[in-house]
Amino acid sequence: MKILVVGSGGREHALVWKISQSPKVSKLYCAPGNAGIESLAQCVPVKLMDLDGLLNFAKQEMIDLTVVGPEQPLAEGIVDLFNAHGLMIFGPSKRAAELEWSKGFAKAFMHRHGIPTAAYRIFGSGQRVEAQAYVRRRSRPLVVKADGLAAGKGVIICQSHEEAVPTIREMMEKKIFGPSGETIVVEDFLEGEEASVFAISDGTRYLTLAPAQDHKRALDGDRGKNTGGMGAYAPAPIVTPDLLQVIEEKIIEPTLKGMAQENRPYVGCLYLGLMLTREGLKVVEFNSRFGDPEAQVVLPLFNGDLVEVLLAACRGELGSVTPQRRSSTSGAAVCVVLASGGYPDQYSTGMEISGLDDVARMPDVLVFHAGTARQNGKLATAGGRVLGVTAMQRNGSMQDAIDLAYQAVGKVSFTGMHFRYDIGKKALAHEQRSLA
Repeated sequence: MKILVVGSGGREHALVWKISQSPKVSKLYCAPGNAGIESLAQCVPVKLMDLDGLLNFAKQEMIDLTVVGPEQPLAEGIVDLFNAHGLMIFGPSKRAAELEWSKGFAKAFMHRHGIPTAAYRIFGSGQRVEAQAYVRRRSRPLVVKADGLAAGKGVIICQSHEEAVPTIREMMEKKIFGPSGETIVVEDFLEGEEASVFAISDGTRYLTLAPAQDHKRALDGDRGKNTGGMGAYAPAPIVTPDLLQVIEEKIIEPTLKGMAQENRPYVGCLYLGLMLTREGLKVVEFNSRFGDPEAQVVLPLFNGDLVEVLLAACRGELGSVTPQRRSSTSGAAVCVVLASGGYPDQYSTGMEISGLDDVARMPDVLVFHAGTARQNGKLATAGGRVLGVTAMQRNGSMQDAIDLAYQAVGKVSFTGMHFRYDIGKKALAHEQRSLA
């Protein structure tokens, strides 16, 4: 069968890599793709948000399944468009994807369906004064979030109202996130440890993948600005089998049931951003697609045929794939993101990348391209997050995976390259506590 993957980042490279292993695939395309994806799939020069162009390509090439990577096309209704033309596509409809593209909707949805989350208030356009008055009355740290999509950067943690008041002005008045920040969500800051859980759903049934942990902050020790993600590891030991069962019963199942009740059946990958607090489990956010960089560790650990699962989800037949709700995974995986100097702020591109040939000779190491391009026959940087270096240990430990990942990172270089040195250390701390 012919499959089209939509997107151009590390997540899409991981999807292409995993999908390419399926015996069901006869031809694989990616639009627009990147310099790393081109070795596995035919890259198509159609822009990510050219929905009509993607539709026309899928019809012309008689694509059997389209898999959407990023959130933007989902928020604009690419699934609705393809379904209207009788084309199979994996991802939620625009109404279902509102769980991600409107944080206000997601918070209100959780409140309606008894899904645990932080206390919050929503302030619409023109309510800046009310929002600032609200944060002045709060004595605890707060999180100010742009309601709409902001490439993972529209969330600002404020330790006091002295920080929150100007943050609200920046979002609502100065529009640092454009229209996405015209409406904001202000919620209580949750203290605890984060984890990411992914559930592939056909609207009713679901399959959970290995729990992961992302590293959002730019610098070691979770310092610096929020980014799209500086690395990840899986499985996250903080999500024990017992806790995963609680997540399924208290969050995944009520979410799928609630979305169906509201005539928004959720078909696709449901991403749960979770916080484990002293008061219990809380949902920080929903995303409507695979996480990035989490996909770069979760997908390599998935032992099944991903295409079979995606097809079953689209057809409403996920129960026929496996009687188990949980996927078959083994081992450990660690991904270290190599970013351009200055990211997530201003950064330069066009820097030549060296060392990837050496990494390619290393067993159990994968390099997923996020922001790369071919320039004059050489590989160069073309984005903020440039590469994701993933190490797998099928029979080894998390420590082994961490060591291997950083050995590989040491072989790669480009001007301005920066990365975190502590990816996976939280997993080791949990493992040590469990042995104590």
